[in-house]
Amino acid sequence: MIAVLTSGVALGVHVPGLLLASRLRERGAEVVVEVIERLLPADRLRSIEASRTMFHRDFRVARAGQRLAADPSSAVDDAALEELHRRWTTLGVQRVVVFSGFWTGPLARLSGMGLPLPRVTICHVDSVESPSFRRTGPVTADAQVVRLASWATGNLPCTIPVTRRAPVPWAERSGRLLVHGGGWGMGTYRERAADLAAAGHTLDLVVHEPDEALTAPQDSHAYLMDPSWHPWHDDGYPPLGRLHPGEDPGSVQYRRGTAHHASFDMARQAAAMVSKPGGGTLLDSLWSATPLVLLEPAGRHEEHNARLWCQLGFGVRYEQWQAAGFDPEFLRPSHEALLAAGRGPTCPPDLADMLATQEGLSCTR
Repeated sequence: MIAVLTSGVALGVHVPGLLLASRLRERGAEVVVEVIERLLPADRLRSIEASRTMFHRDFRVARAGQRLAADPSSAVDDAALEELHRRWTTLGVQRVVVFSGFWTGPLARLSGMGLPLPRVTICHVDSVESPSFRRTGPVTADAQVVRLASWATGNLPCTIPVTRRAPVPWAERSGRLLVHGGGWGMGTYRERAADLAAAGHTLDLVVHEPDEALTAPQDSHAYLMDPSWHPWHDDGYPPLGRLHPGEDPGSVQYRRGTAHHASFDMARQAAAMVSKPGGGTLLDSLWSATPLVLLEPAGRHEEHNARLWCQLGFGVRYEQWQAAGFDPEFLRPSHEALLAAGRGPTCPPDLADMLATQEGLSCTR
């Protein structure tokens, strides 16, 4: 049994955790997903929900929040941790895969209680340590560390397949742009959407509040992330539904992927994704072979993600594409570079395969 440990504070690490769980189950492994917020008291959850709304509405606050991120796991009491350990023992958990640094403190506390830990794998989704990992120490001396992207080595040491389907050929794509602000809808994507629409592009725009669909550019498709859903509610992928102009938000039919998140299906068809460079977005870009048009990052880790993606030829800064007149053909080399990187001998090792066979040495850098 493998436990995948995530946090609902960032869908950019939670969704890759869900993807790993899906890929492991396809290989016959037994997997449980644990979200740290499920161990928190109700008042702390309400505070996180309020922060999400505030960060979505004001990117300056969000960027400051990245620098001052508090560790919510400090609110987890010992009794909750002991109950979690008992459950893992009953389930026979032999390994935990940590996607959020907010889990390192609770694991260290369990060890300090004299309770034996399963084998630990730390999985970094971003190319440098994300805020949740920056203030943490090692969980155990022998913890395995894996990276899906590495600024230090300038490559993708390993990966988690989003799908086994081949990318859609460039000539067969819809030509639409998928525009979003990551799991919490942060950043300058809504302003950029207006500019791109004015330049003649058609958009698939992910929104997080129903009113945002009213101001979406003409001819764009607005997709609403269910505002009532949080990752600690269940182990499913985020609910996403098309919100038509004038439609009652209460009547939106939300769709949830079973093998991957619903927005990835739009990414496969798009000419580009226009987004801040979160780690989960990098994974979508690789497995859809869809170029990234990089918007302003939310923090240091995302700036390094952007630099890496540009260095590898997988994406361009928004300003570069703007200078090229928003020409779709300007992005074709990035699509071709992603195609080459995601297939054949150059494809990064599959983390699910490596964990399933208890081998991961080639990914620990």
